[in-house]
Amino acid sequence: MKPFDQPSAWMDDEIVMFDDSVRKFMADKLPSERISQWRADGIVPREGWQEMAEAGLLGISIAPEYGGAGGDFRHEAVLLRHLGLAGAEGFGVPLHNSICAPYIEKYGTEEQKQRWLPKLVSGEFIAAIAMTEPGAGSDLQGIRTSARRVGNGYVLNGQKTFITNGQNADLIIVVAKTDPEAGSRGISLFGVETANAEGFQRGRNLDKIGMEMGDTSELFFDNVQLPADALIGLEEGQGLYQLMKELPKERLMIAVECLAVIEAALAVTLDYVRERRAFGQRILDFQNTQFKLAECKTEATIGRCFVDNCIEQYMAGTLDAATASMAKYWLSERAQHIVDTCQQFFGGFGYMNEYPIAQMYKDVRVKRVYGGTTEVMKLLIARSLEI
Repeated sequence: MKPFDQPSAWMDDEIVMFDDSVRKFMADKLPSERISQWRADGIVPREGWQEMAEAGLLGISIAPEYGGAGGDFRHEAVLLRHLGLAGAEGFGVPLHNSICAPYIEKYGTEEQKQRWLPKLVSGEFIAAIAMTEPGAGSDLQGIRTSARRVGNGYVLNGQKTFITNGQNADLIIVVAKTDPEAGSRGISLFGVETANAEGFQRGRNLDKIGMEMGDTSELFFDNVQLPADALIGLEEGQGLYQLMKELPKERLMIAVECLAVIEAALAVTLDYVRERRAFGQRILDFQNTQFKLAECKTEATIGRCFVDNCIEQYMAGTLDAATASMAKYWLSERAQHIVDTCQQFFGGFGYMNEYPIAQMYKDVRVKRVYGGTTEVMKLLIARSLEI
């Protein structure tokens, strides 16, 4: 089944060609057997990252002067979709490309860009961003990690958790308080190169119920000495502003991921109900099956229209935080509902890990949580109502 037969309106001829090349790369380099091994290992090996780099899929939207392909969010959206269709949930390339690299490219000094961005493009460095702490999730002002000015540099102390790419990361953007008394104006971002960070330790590769191939870690910083030029942008107190500027894109990315999961779930389900028989007829021939799948496809189509519109708004520079929150909230809720509906058609087979729908059921759950929970999204949307 192809729920979406036509390219989106934002896909010009160049993007359509890129889409085809990414599809072929996924078919060649990410067969189901390899993805299963990565899930079992709980991590994508450096080899997988290097293949992405060699295919030009790391740093897609980084400027050519720093080694990147000079693409834009449309290219990142294509990659997100195909990772989802391939079942490669947890492969942290989108975080590396679309979240970590832009903090450096948009807010870093020229020296920081020259130092870090080419390594992110080549795959020499894998990036992570460390926001969440055991006592602070969506409320970033509640973080306790500190970066204290000492001499010509900083001393970093604190603990982070649920950090995507945490085991692999060579460069971690750490959110820390530089002035605990300044509230939102006391937060800054630091680029920490893990190979040279004495006092830095990686904790467990956390055991998750889905997205198992993604290394998700605890990180510890014990009197880590940082040079002054580790401060991204070299101006203290800009961290929360920088984070807030990028969060709408992160939430749109999650909406794109959710749409890919919906598309994949409908595809495998229609294949199954066409072949599986009960009471002398195909499961697809039951009116209940047709009605349920009709509902799912309708919601998928509504979701696609909304996401496409959000991508167009983002490209035009007009996507606001409330709209991005709507997309993230609605698509993540619909994705879980649609996957659950589709799984029901598989009966007992849908509970078996060898069936892709079972993996989707596990993977999709976290999308209502990371990037801001559904409840936080509703709060942000409510603020736009002027109530």
